[in-house]
Amino acid sequence: MSRLAVLDNLQNRTPLIAPSLLKCDFGDLGGEIGRLERAGAELLHWDVMDGHFVPNLSYGAPVIESLRRRTRLPFDAHLMISEPARYLDDFLRAGCELITIHVEAVPDPASLLRRIRQGGAAAGIALNPNTPAAAIEGVLDECDLVLVMSVEPGFGGQKFLPSALDKLRRLRGLMGETALLAIDGGIDPQTIGPAAEAGANIFVAGSAIFDADDYGPAIERLRRSSLAMTEDRSQLTTDN
Repeated sequence: MSRLAVLDNLQNRTPLIAPSLLKCDFGDLGGEIGRLERAGAELLHWDVMDGHFVPNLSYGAPVIESLRRRTRLPFDAHLMISEPARYLDDFLRAGCELITIHVEAVPDPASLLRRIRQGGAAAGIALNPNTPAAAIEGVLDECDLVLVMSVEPGFGGQKFLPSALDKLRRLRGLMGETALLAIDGGIDPQTIGPAAEAGANIFVAGSAIFDADDYGPAIERLRRSSLAMTEDRSQLTTDN
């Protein structure tokens, strides 16, 4: 699927719940993907960690590539690594439809975002909790998705940082109503509503899904909560 087709598909389906594979059973990745697909997941989020940019290790491009044939769900590779340019081609070859880099990890994010697009994938830029929205204002035209971290990156199961909400509102105002604005960290049935109200339309969730006995109801509960707030926000925007 082309970059533009992927973006059109995602924008038409928002709000989206994107399970983070960081919290799944690594001993049964193929089975977990099948369960998520049957549960109604529409986007799979791969947290790639190098033990340097963040204090943890996860999986790399070979693991993702080996699982690409198991599903048609789009893959979003969230590169929490120090040298994303060095490994970019590996993730393109692995079949990732979206590749997200951190603004804190690269001196020239615009050129790398262009490389991602030229490689046929959608380009995303992520911001850590202490990084202001102003840090990426100059590259918004070069990216297809913005990811706001609502926890310190590196480990799952952390508590949501409410400071992310003001950043979401700022970015939604800059990006327009249909752009892809994601939130990652501490997303659960209690926090997803405020995040949706602040403007997020993609919600990366780990523990809220993988700690449940049945992924389907967990994903649907998150989706209903986000949709209710999204509809309220859309009505408010129309009224204004």
